[in-house]
Amino acid sequence: MTELIPAQHCADMSELRSQIDDLDKILVELLAKRAGYIDRAVELKTQNGWPARIPARVEEVVANARAKAGQAGLDPDLIESLWRQLVEWSIAREACVIHET
Repeated sequence: MTELIPAQHCADMSELRSQIDDLDKILVELLAKRAGYIDRAVELKTQNGWPARIPARVEEVVANARAKAGQAGLDPDLIESLWRQLVEWSIAREACVIHET
């Protein structure tokens, strides 16, 4: 994994932007890894006869993200919005394979 420089140690905007680009790359890689877990969830849900959408789990995932956001000093409302979009994308991905759509 790329070693990032703390923001306060960036000497200029060029270095700061480079760090943001590096961080974005890491975030995309992590989201791709998360998608792999979603693909595995499809297999397990299919084996168990479970639907793509499990409302209690959706709310649990969002609540966890909100709590972690607060602990990290981020706006929980922003993180909830991002996570709901991520979860909806994940459910749509699952539903397509499970043939619910």
